[in-house]
Amino acid sequence: MPQLDFYKPLAERIRPVNLDQFVGQEHLVGQGGIIRKFIQKGDLFSLILWGPPGSGKTTLARIIAQTTKSDFIEYSAVSAKKADINKVVEGAKKNLVGFSRKTILFIDEIHRFNKAQQDAFLPYVEDGTIILIGATTENPSFKVIGPLLSRCRVLTLSELAETDLLEIAKRGEKYLKISLENNASKFLLQIANHDARQVLNIIEIASKLFPKTKKITVSQIETAAQKENLFYDRAGEEHYNTISSFIKSMRASDVDAALYYLARMVEVGEDPLFIARRMVIFASEDIGMAQPTALVVANDVFRACETIGYPECQENLAHGTVYLALARKDRSAYDAYMEALSDVKKYGNLPIPLHLRNAPTKLMKELGYGKGYEKYPDKDKSLLPDKIKGKKYYKS
Repeated sequence: MPQLDFYKPLAERIRPVNLDQFVGQEHLVGQGGIIRKFIQKGDLFSLILWGPPGSGKTTLARIIAQTTKSDFIEYSAVSAKKADINKVVEGAKKNLVGFSRKTILFIDEIHRFNKAQQDAFLPYVEDGTIILIGATTENPSFKVIGPLLSRCRVLTLSELAETDLLEIAKRGEKYLKISLENNASKFLLQIANHDARQVLNIIEIASKLFPKTKKITVSQIETAAQKENLFYDRAGEEHYNTISSFIKSMRASDVDAALYYLARMVEVGEDPLFIARRMVIFASEDIGMAQPTALVVANDVFRACETIGYPECQENLAHGTVYLALARKDRSAYDAYMEALSDVKKYGNLPIPLHLRNAPTKLMKELGYGKGYEKYPDKDKSLLPDKIKGKKYYKS
């Protein structure tokens, strides 16, 4: 009867079990690296591992647990329930009290936990009941709540270098008893987007599609990969990097760059309403009074995406992108509002001038509410609270 391991993905079957087998992230696991240091000391603390897909986050968490002889409980934030976490906490308490054994709770995609779910960890991370290791492709500053973040050490993993990926590919080839032609190896590295898991998955698929071939070619790798996969996590950092580049290109009136970043988002299936929503914001924030019709166009693009959807609405997005990129820019309305908002935050609720106040009752009228109100006062007369009277926010 086949062993259970036979059915596991190649990436799982050859996953490193100690730091000496681990490839890449020398700044963390090399001699003098923080992970190697605290493993050697056995001094565990909660971590957030932040890095791109396939950079070794899960593998590192498992190595830490195995090397320190800790219990290892693994959940994905997508499927974990509160009851699951409560069960882990109860088991962790028994381990500590009965066996002086620590429990590592590994949460993959921790950025997908909402605030309430993250709050549930706090007391147990703080008192040491569990050692939390969270993995995320997103900047934890945006998605992990402050109190939890302050109780964890954030370690950043880098994209794997080509030499690292080549070594991982060689391990996969050796395990499967196949080899890749030189050009096939180069092509594989190009389409794998620095993702070790992608590298091994494509090699494994190629070996299954062409079982009689011991020397894998470029065309066979291409067949296995189906097409080049753009790395783009719709909830991750690349998502924000791409939309940021799109907006900044329109701001610079660089139509070609704006269309390129739009095409990248559309190609990977970004929500068209997300793109259109940002265009609506851009129309007021960056174009504003220079070309007020930009807001009308952006809203119409949003509506078109809402009613038509992909694939046709990509043409509406392209139309709107060209229009907004070429439009004259004027941030005066946006800047004026932000300056007013700054004063609101600085001074709080300054008393509203009496003549502007609503006076629905006799008592209010007696107190002077609405007294001296002019429907069309002199344009030079300031209606601001006394403390900031005469201040000019909007500079046309």
